[in-house]
Amino acid sequence: MQQQQATTKNGNSQVAANMNHGGHELFDVHEVLSCAIGALDQFMMYRQYAQDPELIRILDKQYQFMESQYNITVECFKTGQAPSEKTSTYLIDNVLEPVYGMQPSQPCKPVQTLSEIKDQNICDYMQGHIKSHASLLTKSALETTNPVVRRVLASQVQNFIEMSYELFMYQNQRGYYQVPQLNQADMQQILQAYAPASGAQMPAPNSGAVH
Repeated sequence: MQQQQATTKNGNSQVAANMNHGGHELFDVHEVLSCAIGALDQFMMYRQYAQDPELIRILDKQYQFMESQYNITVECFKTGQAPSEKTSTYLIDNVLEPVYGMQPSQPCKPVQTLSEIKDQNICDYMQGHIKSHASLLTKSALETTNPVVRRVLASQVQNFIEMSYELFMYQNQRGYYQVPQLNQADMQQILQAYAPASGAQMPAPNSGAVH
């Protein structure tokens, strides 16, 4: 089958679209896809331990979204062209105000048996996967030379941020993820520590004599 050609050129010869990848990109996207598989597999395992219907709903929703983004990434990575399905936007069903302040809680420690795994553990594990993948997508997009793959990776970052916030809301509302605050005076001091830039003009290039 004749390979389709990309519009970019390498010297005098065109580069096939599915070969339009740099070395760093190949390794980074390989890591992205491998980690995506790991996250999907872990979510599948977590589901059998989840008890709260709301956590199960979030888990299923995020699993389906991650699976769709994985498939899109695989397709554009293999072809070098726009995927047949557009990247979608992850939406939180109901954004809640965070609960601020610290309340007494039991200290955390590793579980000793599988029977100790509770909903709090599961959402912590899910949060870890989502945050790690958001960081990996950002780093990999910065190293990606194929413009289609770069945009597909970059478009997923905001979605994973939203997924992380959705998990944060679940954790926060149940006291699993507490949010400390500074006192009002300290907070105001930091908030007022910066002022807008004055809009100064950039200096003109130096056109003086060569030294």
